[in-house]
Amino acid sequence: MSTAQSAQAATALRRFGLGARPGDMKRAAGDPRGYVLAALANKAAAELKSNDLEPSHITLASLQVAGQQNKLAKEIKRERALEMAQQAVTEKANGEVMRETPPAAAKDAPRIKPGRIRTDVFLVEAEKRFAHQITTDAPFLERLVMFWSNHFCVAQNKGNVRGIAGAFEREAIRPHVLGRFADMLLAVEQHPAMLIYLDNQLSIGPNSRAGVNRQKGLNENLAREILELHTVGVGGGYSQTDVTNFARIITGWSINGLNQPQGVPGKFAFFPPRHEPGAWAVLGKTYPDEGQKTGEKVLADLARHPATAHHIAVKMARHFVSDQTPPGLVARLEKAFRDTDGDLAALARTLATADEAWAEPQRKILPPNDFLVSLARGFGLMPKPQELLGLSYNLGQQLWAPPSPKGWPDDDHAWLAPSAIRERLRVAENIARQADKLVDPRALADELLGPVLGTETRETIARAESREQGFELLIMAPEFLRR
Repeated sequence: MSTAQSAQAATALRRFGLGARPGDMKRAAGDPRGYVLAALANKAAAELKSNDLEPSHITLASLQVAGQQNKLAKEIKRERALEMAQQAVTEKANGEVMRETPPAAAKDAPRIKPGRIRTDVFLVEAEKRFAHQITTDAPFLERLVMFWSNHFCVAQNKGNVRGIAGAFEREAIRPHVLGRFADMLLAVEQHPAMLIYLDNQLSIGPNSRAGVNRQKGLNENLAREILELHTVGVGGGYSQTDVTNFARIITGWSINGLNQPQGVPGKFAFFPPRHEPGAWAVLGKTYPDEGQKTGEKVLADLARHPATAHHIAVKMARHFVSDQTPPGLVARLEKAFRDTDGDLAALARTLATADEAWAEPQRKILPPNDFLVSLARGFGLMPKPQELLGLSYNLGQQLWAPPSPKGWPDDDHAWLAPSAIRERLRVAENIARQADKLVDPRALADELLGPVLGTETRETIARAESREQGFELLIMAPEFLRR
């Protein structure tokens, strides 16, 4: 095994993966690029299935039921309070002794707490996702899932999104991660999590039947973010008029409730009474009004727009390789996207086989969640989901809770604040205490980092005053923190 092969094996495991497990370096060294590409051979490895995971529409329907029951319980409580008050007035007028204890019938009706439903579902989703990332044998595929999940992000700290953020990733991202961009785009924008996160279920055409009756108006959030973030990007040539027209086109895109006569509660629905009538132009093309299909046609055209190819190419190169994106790599990715009509498997292969992607030094800082997963993989640990959720929060990257629709930042300075480094040191101290007592930190450093482990770091670990300190030095080494 040559030094060059060993170095490329480290790149395969870190730049294109989630960090090495003991033994992975040897497995990847024979054919590093082949090791990465092998992850694309099994599309099913991107799926996340468990009997404990429910579809998003089931969770939303449960939340709707809970909301109705709570409303009913409040009405019953109010009516019973009025009855008791009236009874007290009558008893006093008749000279009767008032009862101190309310009758059993006046007790609160049983209530289901929507917040409890959302939290319980969220914890199960987090547990399954962390476990999958820690144990997967196709880490490049999982990195692609994470990339697209952040590109099309939703935030669990907004209402009912908390209960379906994990399902959004399972239903709209994972099935399409090696499919076509256009299909993923459509699945994402019609998913209830995205509709709730960007308020499109509240958007009503001012001249629609519902708009005239309720005097409601447009919400442009979803239309704006599709153009600005999901497809053509800020420099893609769209205007405010395009945003407004697109928002008009997708009025009526909403979610089925319990009382709708057609459709499945909790699933995407198109409501014609809320839809703004008329033909509208987006990016120079006028679309006749065909109801739901109009918005779908706009999305299909945006998926094929040249600006979308460039926007995606730049983001992917920045995420996987360098903040200063290599122009040659961006050009390769952009061409692959255009030539294959947005085939995401072809795009991933282009990335994994491009010389520029392997030649760049490992400079990018591991984001907090990647840092935690790489620790669990490297040290053979399976922390409890609540522990990982707490750590990710303390490190500044709460699961499925990006700071804005832009998602988590990809630039290194976002993760290099002194407070963030201190939190990583606390994590390192905790992991060092949990490490297998039979493992030598010097040997583990070789297993996880191989030839990218610098002489200075190697000597520093060797001179550690204790075994635990050796592990701490390994975890906080620049070679471990960067990919």
